[in-house]
Amino acid sequence: MTTIAPSRTGTALTIRNLRRVFGSAVALDGLDLDVAPGELLALLGPSGCGKTTALRVLAGFERPDAGEVLLDGEDIVPVPANRRDTGMVFQSYSLFPHLSAADNVAFGMRMRKVAAPQRRARAAQLLELVGLPEHGGRFPHQLSGGQQQRVALARALALQPRLLLLDEPLSALDAQVRVQLREEIRRLQLELGITTVFVTHDQEEALSMADRVAVMRGGRLEQCAAPAELYDRPATAFVASFIGTMNRVPGTLIGDGRADVLGVRLPVDGPSGPAKGPAAVFLLRPEALEVRAGGPDTVLAGSFHGASTRLAVRLADGTEVKADLPSHAAGSFGVGARVTVRPHTRPVLMAGEAA
Repeated sequence: MTTIAPSRTGTALTIRNLRRVFGSAVALDGLDLDVAPGELLALLGPSGCGKTTALRVLAGFERPDAGEVLLDGEDIVPVPANRRDTGMVFQSYSLFPHLSAADNVAFGMRMRKVAAPQRRARAAQLLELVGLPEHGGRFPHQLSGGQQQRVALARALALQPRLLLLDEPLSALDAQVRVQLREEIRRLQLELGITTVFVTHDQEEALSMADRVAVMRGGRLEQCAAPAELYDRPATAFVASFIGTMNRVPGTLIGDGRADVLGVRLPVDGPSGPAKGPAAVFLLRPEALEVRAGGPDTVLAGSFHGASTRLAVRLADGTEVKADLPSHAAGSFGVGARVTVRPHTRPVLMAGEAA
């Protein structure tokens, strides 16, 4: 497969105090982000959090009401979209139906008046790079969804942009193709060293592809961190509940930064409210719970996931939780089995209004 060396080192992207309002709706409310040269940053959050608006501002399709977008220190907010030196891959592919795959890839170069031999050669290189060396003469309707998205990616890379923007590019594909293509996108991004911002609603995509994930809520940044840190050390109760699966389990604060949760004393991670006494709700991952035979709790269902099995359990107080066990250990816990659920001894986060 052809390797195309990057023409420049990665570009630093800085977003400062970005604000965008649509009537009474605040889409971006003072967003601040720093993206390192060559980094892949995923924007993740619930519908309406502002992630797509942020991407459209970066592309130049939306003009912010306030704030700066700096590429290597240069504010590109006043720069028209067609002069921003960015490449965009859309969810809907947006290929020209009357152009072949090769001509779609070469379209931007033709608009820049690149000589025909040069643009044909680069289009062929890029199609080989995305794994479609024999598909240059095919039209979009002759390509599968995954192939069309590869052509769209090649087209976005054709002008060697300083910044690559991906707007949920895999959401229209079936599961197997989606996994394969996200691995290909990540491989290409690392190979080319191009700074990339990737919008997705799929947590698995964000956590598996990105160097860092920015979790947004209400137009603001909740936390921006590496996937492992985001999962293991969420900065807020909202992030803890939004990323992955989280149980909400009642407990009691007992002072000294500790809590009693399901009969086990655990350290409380982060602000823990009053020193002691009041009942509270704590957040625990399914893998942070252990299940033992016999006791006051009841298994409601089991879901097999290969090496692990997720049990749904109703606690004695009526709370329902999910616990992940190795499948070989979960086999003895059928529906209706009486069990005892206890947390492993590790820090817990107290749920607040943000959850």
